[in-house]
Amino acid sequence: MDDLQTQAARLREQLNRAAWRYYTLDDPDIPDAEYDRLLRQLQALEAQHPELRAPDSPTLRVGGQILDGFAPVRHRVPMLSIRTETDTTPAGAENFEQQVRNYLASEQRRTQLKPDDERHRAQPLGDQALAVLGGQPLRFVAEPKFDGLAMSLRYERGVLVQAATRGDGETGEDVTQNIRTVRQIPLRLQNAPSLDVPDVLEVRGELYMRRDHFDALNQTQRAKMAAGDKTAKIFANPRNAAAGSVRQLDPRIAAQRPLSFFAYGLGEITPPQAGGPRLASHWQILQALKAWGFPVSDLARPCQGAAELIAFHASVAARRDSLPFDIDGVVYKVDSLALQTELGFVTREPRWAVAHKYPPQEELTTVLAIDIQVGRTGKLTPVAKLAPVLVGGVTVTNATLHNELEARRKDVRVGDAVTVRRAGDVIPEIILVQKDKRPSEAPEFSMPLHCPVCGSDVVREEGEADHRCTGGLFCSAQRKQAMLHFASRRAMDIEGLGEKLVDQLVDSGAVKTLPDLYRLSVAALAALDRMAQKSAQNLCDALEKSKQTTLPRFLYALGIRHVGESTAKELARHFGALPAIMGAQPAQAASVEQLEQVPDVGATVAQSIHTFFQQAHNREVVEQLLACGVRWPDAPAAAGALLPLAGKTLVLTGTLPTLTRDEAKDRLEAAGAKVAGSVSKKTSYVVAGAEAGSKLEKAQALGVPVLDEAGMLALLAGKAP
Repeated sequence: MDDLQTQAARLREQLNRAAWRYYTLDDPDIPDAEYDRLLRQLQALEAQHPELRAPDSPTLRVGGQILDGFAPVRHRVPMLSIRTETDTTPAGAENFEQQVRNYLASEQRRTQLKPDDERHRAQPLGDQALAVLGGQPLRFVAEPKFDGLAMSLRYERGVLVQAATRGDGETGEDVTQNIRTVRQIPLRLQNAPSLDVPDVLEVRGELYMRRDHFDALNQTQRAKMAAGDKTAKIFANPRNAAAGSVRQLDPRIAAQRPLSFFAYGLGEITPPQAGGPRLASHWQILQALKAWGFPVSDLARPCQGAAELIAFHASVAARRDSLPFDIDGVVYKVDSLALQTELGFVTREPRWAVAHKYPPQEELTTVLAIDIQVGRTGKLTPVAKLAPVLVGGVTVTNATLHNELEARRKDVRVGDAVTVRRAGDVIPEIILVQKDKRPSEAPEFSMPLHCPVCGSDVVREEGEADHRCTGGLFCSAQRKQAMLHFASRRAMDIEGLGEKLVDQLVDSGAVKTLPDLYRLSVAALAALDRMAQKSAQNLCDALEKSKQTTLPRFLYALGIRHVGESTAKELARHFGALPAIMGAQPAQAASVEQLEQVPDVGATVAQSIHTFFQQAHNREVVEQLLACGVRWPDAPAAAGALLPLAGKTLVLTGTLPTLTRDEAKDRLEAAGAKVAGSVSKKTSYVVAGAEAGSKLEKAQALGVPVLDEAGMLALLAGKAP
């Protein structure tokens, strides 16, 4: 049995150390597979010999038996709250330092009173307090104020024996079984050089949930709800998720929840000094906690004077939104433990510490209306119009509801009292609805059937959450995006028509639809800001040049949902000409069934194309573009076998004399060829221009035929190279 005990102890030590390096230091020293192998060994050993299971066994992290309830735990050292500085500006740090100095000065005066005075202080101030009053800078430790759940962890002879919530500060709840499942919390303290492990050590810290883990948890909860699990719920924020997880009566559920921990202080410690660690400052406490194996925030800093506290407050504020966890402020603590004793407490709050908070990121307000916004891509987004409320230092009047499914899931209605959350530049969102305060006549939200901007049909494709306006070329809300896409290099390739110019053209009313671009004059363009005569003429020339295009480019430029470059090429190859797709009348347009015959076009894409050409305003825009002179050579319809380069693969490299790379690619693909990016044995030809590089060398090495531009044009004309 001694050998088995030694084996179990060795496995526990290996596993606990590996977990500490992985979860606390983020520096694993063994592979996951090795950790799993060691854990299976320990599980098997404990299963055969239950008497070998120890309180620090890593096998306890998977959860134990279901609890009947949580037993009360009396804190031997009360878990007192910290006073909050109401001034969220830098002045809050200055206030705290001045309050500390004022108190020490008042105590010094009291010690100078006559002994028979009733206010006489029994003991004079210590050397550190006198040094501060003499002008020595105050030393502090500044830490983030975590938005989680305060915990007390009790270790006896280095082993975790009890974990308790803060409760009312005097009495908390025993949540030991659940806390054992938190991987960052050591089950046994690390041995540290020159730092003895106390017989009893109570560690105070914060249990929290990372933002990414919170999002993943809610995603899992939504999936459970969709599957009909009525016990699943969506958590409002990471703090609620952490609290709900640690208070699970079934530790197996707690073990599945991704909880984390930061240590920041001590409760009871025996022996406090003699024979134990000699800690003289709060900063030393943090270093000791690290040495014993606890995660301590790397944001914590020693600071000297209010100026450094102010700098800390500002630097953490700048990083607040990018942190992986929620904080609602920072905490300042007088560093010297002796000075903390001098300062003492007032109304059960320490005079030596203060919480300097940031403006709140959550507030209560009322939903005044639910409007529909139409985005640049046609997406319809329900937006709650709110009674103005200050959140995170900014007045919030709107909160996104994302889509109809999300709005219905949250069940937000006009008149509801709601909690709004805003973090940095993140769009405000409603995280909680107080349904018990809802007006009785409040109607359930539903998405409109027609676009509120242009009146076009609104559709939601199967399998998607978003509703979209079908009036892409007609809807004014989508006008700028449609024009930028139309002018892009792989579409109509209108050089010089960028975002700022499109903004001017649309905002001034000079362009309302795509055909209006081709009606622009040099004089009208030259009158715009930062547009001279020459640049105006250049744009007009680019517009004229773009009229000569290809059918794939034109189809892609129309911005039909789900129709990218590849799909546009397949449509052009299959149908050969626009009338075969669009039809002379809506009823004559290609049907969904016909469109599904095109390679790589499924039901969703086919329905999107069919719907686009059924809309009268889309057809009108296309007809006007053709009337403006947009044109292209039609190709023979489908049948890849009829195309001269069907089945051939070509690679372009170098600079051709008269054609751009895109123009050459368009011509080759229109003839049925596949244009690849790399050379292989399957390459039919390589077209090489000036300064051709490694692709030409590889073609020569593989014996692939090499053509110049003239040879490529001859190939396109059906002549053997």
